[in-house]
Amino acid sequence: MQNGAFDPIELPAAVWDQNETQEMLKNRDIAGLFRLARKYGASQVRIGTATGLGQPRVNKILNSGATVKELAVIERVAAGLRLPDHARMLLGLAPLNGTPAGDDDDENEQQARELAELLDTAAVIDPTMVMILRTDTNNLRLLDRRLGGVAIADKMRAQMSQIQRAHRHAVRPGMRAELAHLLAETASLAGWQAINALALKDAWHHYEQAKAAAYEADDPAVLAYVSGEQAYVLMELGRPAEATELLQHVHAQHHARVPARLRTWLSAAEAEAAAVLGDEATCRRALDQAVSILPDGDSDPDMPYLAINPHHLARWRGNCLVRFGDPATVEDLRSALAGMDGTYNRAESGVRCDLANALLAAGDPEAAQPHIQRAQHLATMTGSRRQRRRIDELAKAVNRALGR
Repeated sequence: MQNGAFDPIELPAAVWDQNETQEMLKNRDIAGLFRLARKYGASQVRIGTATGLGQPRVNKILNSGATVKELAVIERVAAGLRLPDHARMLLGLAPLNGTPAGDDDDENEQQARELAELLDTAAVIDPTMVMILRTDTNNLRLLDRRLGGVAIADKMRAQMSQIQRAHRHAVRPGMRAELAHLLAETASLAGWQAINALALKDAWHHYEQAKAAAYEADDPAVLAYVSGEQAYVLMELGRPAEATELLQHVHAQHHARVPARLRTWLSAAEAEAAAVLGDEATCRRALDQAVSILPDGDSDPDMPYLAINPHHLARWRGNCLVRFGDPATVEDLRSALAGMDGTYNRAESGVRCDLANALLAAGDPEAAQPHIQRAQHLATMTGSRRQRRRIDELAKAVNRALGR
């Protein structure tokens, strides 16, 4: 075997016929297959490169023995370890060189039966079932605000899978459009959870799926929203100019066809991207626009995914203007904090982080400390790596200011 990090992995052919290896394949024991590759000289780096998973993911699988369920990941492993067709089939994957002779008819009949079953299952989806699925997504959204994505990861995967399967096999146009709308909302929620976990590639994939579903649903509001949220992936990647351009495009394209509350949200998001970019004039102009079009109330029934009111906007204003040293941000953020109802734990973590930053800029690091501590607790509780990264950097700055 070659030993370079980019050389292909090729185990002896006899390995795949061993009983122990076949048991690993049947059980989809990916950690066991990685250990087998290590036994024949492949490093973690080499396995990560060959499979496209990266060394950290390979190391996590090896050390935790965690079950790998994602079919796409299993397919990468099979390709990276260059499994022969009979080994791929034991792993539950299709052979690369076709099915064995004589099995074509049986496999085709099985595929037809499976498709018929899926179509029959989707055919029983009616408006009441869609309402139940929508309620489940809304409940997951509320849980996400309180507990974070990590705590509800299994429920989110199950919800996504169920909606995807129903949508993919729905035949009636009206019901398919309803499911597409729900899929767009749910995939968008999954994208936001991925952003907070800093799984940015996954987030981008979720938003692409959400946009495709929104196009099919022919709903300009949900399309504008999921497109706007995708800009946050660009911000986290350190590409605020592209994020600002995307948000301005979304706003210009959809502003005449979406409700005022969503236009408010798009303007506030544009202000945040401009703040990250360091463009104070654009930031302030977008914030002023957001304030001018904000309607009364906290939410619209047709947009359960969107909640924005004066307190939320004060939070956004403080988050943006603290970057420019605006002394008014302390009061904006205190007002936002006072208006929080205890159901937005991850958002509260962000507000306290921003308030601590504003107090530090105002020369009061001691007042910033309790807000940092509370922010750290909430970010840990909700599993937000995105917030923890910001908070940890700020905590170091406060400690330096206190001479620690």
